[in-house]
Amino acid sequence: MKALLLFAAAALVAAAPAEARKPGPVALTPANADRIRQAGGEILFWDQAQRDHNFPAMETLFPGTVARASSRPYKLRPGKPLSLNGVDAFMAANNTAGLIVVQDGRIRLERYGRGYSRAGRYTSFSVAKSLTSTLVGAAVKDGFIKSVDDPVTRYIPELAGSAYDGVSVKQVLTMTSGVKWNEDYTDPNSDVARMYAKPVPAGADPTVAYLRTLTREAPPGGKWVYKTGETNLIGVLVTKATGKSLTDYAEAKIWRPFGMERPLFWMVDQSGQNIGGCCLSASLRDYARLGLFALGGGKGVVPDAWFADATKAWTPLPNDRGYGYQWWIEPAGAFQAQGIFGQLIHVDPSRRLVIAISGAWPRATGRELGIARAAFVQRIKAALDAEPR
Repeated sequence: MKALLLFAAAALVAAAPAEARKPGPVALTPANADRIRQAGGEILFWDQAQRDHNFPAMETLFPGTVARASSRPYKLRPGKPLSLNGVDAFMAANNTAGLIVVQDGRIRLERYGRGYSRAGRYTSFSVAKSLTSTLVGAAVKDGFIKSVDDPVTRYIPELAGSAYDGVSVKQVLTMTSGVKWNEDYTDPNSDVARMYAKPVPAGADPTVAYLRTLTREAPPGGKWVYKTGETNLIGVLVTKATGKSLTDYAEAKIWRPFGMERPLFWMVDQSGQNIGGCCLSASLRDYARLGLFALGGGKGVVPDAWFADATKAWTPLPNDRGYGYQWWIEPAGAFQAQGIFGQLIHVDPSRRLVIAISGAWPRATGRELGIARAAFVQRIKAALDAEPR
């Protein structure tokens, strides 16, 4: 879940003027910036019809910026069709809008539903976190960030004198800053719910302004707590270090060079900063290409060892899982980006495999939903493993 969701959802849908609903990105204006700040978390309570309608059309509802596609897209050629029973049943039961399986750079399976198609884009929610962390790697490679061991205050001096004193960039990447944070989406007094609720002085970044008010609960590096606010902070760090918006930097380093076929839309907060922890929209095939970029180690864009570190379980979690640099670490060397309502990019290096899923789960999260998806991913792998060599 992302902080912006609790401040930028259905109020914009209901209150946006007709011209703001036309196709194409909505420009940030004083009026809708105020609505972003004040809007409640109604997106969490959209009914199924609203999710199906809005998840593929966020750029018509919210302000944001765009990274241009490549003039020479990375070709995803057809591969041998994957023999797998029950795909339609899984998609129907889990409100899946898009599913693609790419192995050895070839499409083994590709399905769409719920009004979605290859020509469209779909929201990502926290899948954005993994792209934001990868842009940190690009900034290290380019020399804008000297080291992830640097204090975060070197790049965001406005945090000096706060609980972020002594916290490194790596500790923010791994969500082990030790700064106290409440990510309870059902609690109106949680940090994730209050983060953008108050106006900030002109010129101040709303993420930094709020995080300055937090207190410490553990030494830096001593405790893992999932914090969307800190991924938003990573987005601010990249923007400050590079002098570019996240969309501009993503376009220059990944979106165009790697060959994405559709433009990337990325929502902004009330200050115009792209939301690092949330809310980019891309095509299903481009989500798969992002997985392929990570599978290939981001050669030439991030340091050689970046993805080895990014996909290391810096924090071990139950069931042989872990958390890296904004990537969820899975058993047997797999890793994934994931977002609420069923969004996923799963990367399995041992099988040279990428699976991307876009969806509209009936709830933001749910243990049974996650188990069903994980089981389906394993069924895909079992079907691949059973093929004649």
